[in-house]
Amino acid sequence: MLLENYKGPIDLKYMTYEELEKLAEEVRDYIIEVTAKNGGHVAPGLGVVELTIALLRVFDPPKDVIVWDIGHQAYPWKILTDRKDQFPTLRQYGGISGFLRREESPYDAFGAGHSSTSISAGLGFRVGKDLLKRDGYVVVVIGDGAMTAGMAFEALNNAGHIRPNKFIVILNDNEMSISPNVGAISTYLSKIISGHFVQETRQKVKKIAEHLGSPAKRLVKLTEEFLKGIISPGIIFEELGFNYIGPVNGHDLPALETTLKNVKDIEGPVLLHVYTKKGKGYKPAENDPVTWHGVAPYKRESGEFIKKPSPPTWTSVFGKAIVELAERDEKIVVITPAMKEGSGLVEFAKRFPERFFDVGIAEQHACTFAGGLAAEGLKPVACYYSTFLQRAYDQVIHDIALQKLHVVFAIDRGGLVGEDGPTHHGVFDLSYLRIVPNMIVCAPKDEQELVDLLYTGLNQTLPFALRYPRGPAYGVQVEEPKNIPIGSWEELLDGEDGVILAVGYPVYQALRAAEELRKEGIKMGVVNARFVKPMDESMLLDLCLRYDLFITVEDNTIVGGFGSGVLEFLSQKRILKRVIMLGVPDRFVEHGNQNLLRNLVGIDAEGIARSIRQALKKVS
Repeated sequence: MLLENYKGPIDLKYMTYEELEKLAEEVRDYIIEVTAKNGGHVAPGLGVVELTIALLRVFDPPKDVIVWDIGHQAYPWKILTDRKDQFPTLRQYGGISGFLRREESPYDAFGAGHSSTSISAGLGFRVGKDLLKRDGYVVVVIGDGAMTAGMAFEALNNAGHIRPNKFIVILNDNEMSISPNVGAISTYLSKIISGHFVQETRQKVKKIAEHLGSPAKRLVKLTEEFLKGIISPGIIFEELGFNYIGPVNGHDLPALETTLKNVKDIEGPVLLHVYTKKGKGYKPAENDPVTWHGVAPYKRESGEFIKKPSPPTWTSVFGKAIVELAERDEKIVVITPAMKEGSGLVEFAKRFPERFFDVGIAEQHACTFAGGLAAEGLKPVACYYSTFLQRAYDQVIHDIALQKLHVVFAIDRGGLVGEDGPTHHGVFDLSYLRIVPNMIVCAPKDEQELVDLLYTGLNQTLPFALRYPRGPAYGVQVEEPKNIPIGSWEELLDGEDGVILAVGYPVYQALRAAEELRKEGIKMGVVNARFVKPMDESMLLDLCLRYDLFITVEDNTIVGGFGSGVLEFLSQKRILKRVIMLGVPDRFVEHGNQNLLRNLVGIDAEGIARSIRQALKKVS
């Protein structure tokens, strides 16, 4: 077993290609073994094993900076740098992250959980090295999907203007969406184009043309572009100021390594186009790379997912509801920034293809596009993961709320999401949306209220944000949707010792906590504060007449969230009450099991009851 005795990147430099191929197989097997138990991003990592090996053979990180976009594909990188022995703890509480993290390893140059940031960060490293006169290369690895984001092209444009040396962008094309120009001939041409002779000749011709004046320069440029367009699809990158090389077979180690060595000596920034097969080495992932992008635990022999009996997920409830509502209202249209499967929109896309718009990884565009649809009189539902909506915050404010456009934001993965960790926890949305004028912000306590609030949002006229969590819901039977008055709360339980104001997922947890406390003689009221904005001020004033102790509970940061809103209201009314805010603390919460994290921050039934006991004990 080569991997068993593997010590670090230096070992790769002394292995034969035959040994490297065997090592690649063992790395893939190790990834499958661990993710079968832990879940994770399977297909992306399996596709870049040879690329990872080649990078570690040709370059010398951490002196040479390697920046991976997002980090979905970084499992081989973790294994082959310095976390081989820790890899079984992947995505577990207290274990290593499923993404790259600077504090985890010196080999992780830049962390990211959102796509398309790598070229910008890499250019920052490159310019920083130049200003500080530090040696070393900067290599960026970005996927073809991530290249649909505007930020990637903003960075390419800037890099093409600066034209730094020792700056290499590797376009990992695993869907063949950019070019079908692949195979042995293309690999051969790429090796030739990247070679010393061709590149030296190219630079000499350019310098000669400089002395001959504009007509000669124009002729050389036209000839070069013509020839380049014939043998490669990279003219757009050439126009942005990059030397385009590729495509190269990302699973052909000798060709890949030769090309990487050659491009190290090319003057100016280089874009190396590498094509790989997502999920390579594991048939279920190869056959369905979309499903196997990120998965729960599975049986490695068959690829069958290990499913425990549970109620429908919040996502599936939303997906079914939006289809049923769209059948009744032809003005409903749906927009997603490359999250059709994750947001439960597969059936909608199938049933209403002309009313479904997947705009790619372009969160800002998705938002403003929805604004245009709304301005024309349609009813757009913009479907985001909470963490990704952060990227479109300016558009939410200026393009939607300022103009009072009727866009419904369906915000999935609100709150703590679990093993994906701090880059994906949706714990800021109640705070950053609550402060936006004209915005209605709400969260359902269960499946029926999710459908009711979606129906309500579609049948009013202001920007409407509906956020709901990840994972299984409570198993409540869904009936015909009904309208809920905007800003109305729901009193679920009367009490004497205090009242719990809960939002979204924690509502049922608050009820369970109250039931347990009643066994101890503590009588707490419970309110479903489903609207964070506007709040039910009438009910809140009434509660102030009846209770002195208020417990606010939210699956959101306590900074600027629902609890803060309650305190602001009491302050404005000059009402003095004891308020204890429960929620996500003012820090980035680690990855781990979703229910474990909820317990650790104290927003499950046990945590709520514990806080109330402590509060009443201090009072007594």
